[in-house]
Amino acid sequence: MSLLDHADMSKRSHPRPCAWITGARGLIGHRLLLQAPTEAPEWDVIGLTRENLELTDRQAVEAFFRESSPDLIIHCAAASRSPWCEAHPRLAYEINVNVTRHLAELASDLPFLLLSSDLVFDGSHGNYTETDSVNPLSVYGETKAEAEHAVLANPRHTVVRTSLNAGRSPDGNRAFNEGMERAWQSGERLHLFKDEFRSPIPADVTARALWQLIRVGSPGLYHLAGTERLSRLQIGQLLARLSQAANPQIIPTSIRDFDGPPRPPDTSLNCAKIQTLLPFPLPKFSEWVASSPKLLQREQDRQQECLEEPDDRDPG
Repeated sequence: MSLLDHADMSKRSHPRPCAWITGARGLIGHRLLLQAPTEAPEWDVIGLTRENLELTDRQAVEAFFRESSPDLIIHCAAASRSPWCEAHPRLAYEINVNVTRHLAELASDLPFLLLSSDLVFDGSHGNYTETDSVNPLSVYGETKAEAEHAVLANPRHTVVRTSLNAGRSPDGNRAFNEGMERAWQSGERLHLFKDEFRSPIPADVTARALWQLIRVGSPGLYHLAGTERLSRLQIGQLLARLSQAANPQIIPTSIRDFDGPPRPPDTSLNCAKIQTLLPFPLPKFSEWVASSPKLLQREQDRQQECLEEPDDRDPG
C-alpha cells in the first residue's frame, strides 16, 4: 500500500467514514497518514498531494469532493516557506487563503481542521494563548491569519496553531531539522538567533494530538506546541548533538542584525487548553532530542517498510 493512498481514490460507498488529509507529502500530513491505522482505525483516509489533486483547481476539487464524499477534512497543505511567500505574495494568498476558504465552504456541514502557525503573532510578549490578538509581521503570517478567520466563521470547524515541527519527511526537506542537517552536511556554518524564541515539537506528537482532537470532537481554536520556550540558537545546539556531520558549526546572532523582513522575537505558545483534551503530556523538545537517535531510525525503518509494501489496487 502506498503511503499516499491509504484509501482508494475511486467512487465507492465507504465502509468507514472518509477523511481527507491535504499536504500528504508534507511533514505533518505524512505523520497523520502513518499514524492513521493505529490512532484513527475508524477512518478511511485519503492522502492528497499536488500529484493526485491540485487544490487550486476548484473544479477538480469539487468533482473529487462529490466523488469521494469525505466526512472530515484535515487541511495541512500550505505555502509555508516565509521567504517564498514574501517573494510571491499573490500565489501565497491563493494557496493559503483562497484554497482554505474553498475547502471550508465545501465542508460547511463537516468537521474541518486547519493547521495554522504561531507566526500569526508579532512576538511582542510570547506565551500566547488562544484569546490573544493576532498581528502577523510576514506575508505568510498574514495569509494564515486570514485563513483562520475564514475557517472559524463556521462553529463546526477547528484551527490548530503549531510551531516548528521536527522529524523526518518523505522527501527529506520539509522539517526544519532536516534543513539544518543538510546545511551542516555541506559544511555550512549556521547563523542562529539567540533572541528569537519558538516552541518546537516533534511532528509525531503533533499528529497524535490532532487525531485525539478529532476523536474528542470539540471544534474551535487551539495551540499545539512543545512545552519549552527555546531560542533558535538553543534549538540548534540541541540538534547539533544528533548531526551526522563531522563538525556542525553554529554562529550566534541577533534578530537586531537581521537584514530582511521583520521577525517576531517570541512566538512561544501556551498550550494549556489543548492539554486538557490529551491523554498524554506535551513534551519538552530537549526530551525528544535525547531520545531521537533511536526514534528517528525506527521512523526511517517504518517508512521504508511502507514504501516497499506492494500496492495492488486500482488507483482510480
